[in-house]
Amino acid sequence: MLTRNALRTELTWIPAMGLGRFKPAYSTPLGAMFLQDSLDILRSLPGCSVDLVLTSPPFALTRQKEYGNEPIERYLEWFMPFCLEIKRVLKPSGSFVLDIGGAWLPGVPVRSIYHFELAVKLAREFCLAQEFYWYNPARLPTPAEWVTVRRVRVKDAVNMVWWFSKTEWPKADNRAVLQPYSDSMKHLIEHGYTAKKRPSGHEISTKFQKDNGGSIPPNLIQIANTESNSEYLRECKKRGIKPHPARYPESLAKFFIDFLTDEGDLIVDPFAGSNVTGAVCNAEARRWIAVELESKYVEGSAIRFDMSLFDNVVMRTASKKTKKSDGRNRPEHLRSR
Repeated sequence: MLTRNALRTELTWIPAMGLGRFKPAYSTPLGAMFLQDSLDILRSLPGCSVDLVLTSPPFALTRQKEYGNEPIERYLEWFMPFCLEIKRVLKPSGSFVLDIGGAWLPGVPVRSIYHFELAVKLAREFCLAQEFYWYNPARLPTPAEWVTVRRVRVKDAVNMVWWFSKTEWPKADNRAVLQPYSDSMKHLIEHGYTAKKRPSGHEISTKFQKDNGGSIPPNLIQIANTESNSEYLRECKKRGIKPHPARYPESLAKFFIDFLTDEGDLIVDPFAGSNVTGAVCNAEARRWIAVELESKYVEGSAIRFDMSLFDNVVMRTASKKTKKSDGRNRPEHLRSR
């Protein structure tokens, strides 16, 4: 499944999209991972060519993380050039889904509003199709100083997931992400329901008992990010590879990939990290392009695709220092997930 340091022969569409001068770190029958500055890749793609950009960039945190993150005061300036290129490459029916966490101001139990400021700024370039909230019940009670020591705040367990689109009518189908009916809904479908008006004023018609194959999910997505025993982490440990410290779960990526794309569509992740997005695309028959600037995370991400070919293979390293195409002296390791 995995081809190292080259494009597989079936990936003729990648050079056709202007990426022929870039050598991938690895490729599969459906996509390729590039060890590059993602601005270089995005700027090389033709306009209106991508169905979905799904990503989780380094968050603006008050503490420097090992995977790289811009300080809050410079975050918007750093991130907007990527967003403008994302807007250019999206098809009119395309979507831009951005997982982004919040931050606390240094030294005080007060929240930063940087991710809301980012959303407002992006809403001037994109349409805000809908906001989602990813609730991770397994998240540790942090920040410890305010939550477990002084006990003046509760744990921060929700990430914002902004769904932006290039136009007002992006491709989307919630029938692709239906959830199992509750027991009460199953009972209602089986035994019927008296059509009537609720106290709230809503009319409940006889159509309410129709079996549509599942319930429509809310914009609160509950996924416990507990993968301490995942194959990816086990293999990283076995091979002495540092895993990426900030990974979103495969089920989160799968939700948006199923919801917003069809088989054969093209999905791009410009901050790929351990390449969860590419792995889910492979499983869901979507074409994909992933980009990551840190070689150790690219190396580890290959584990998601082929264990047997990983042994005794050294991933390529850049022959020269990667050019910083946004000219802002970004850290060398500005990539996540």
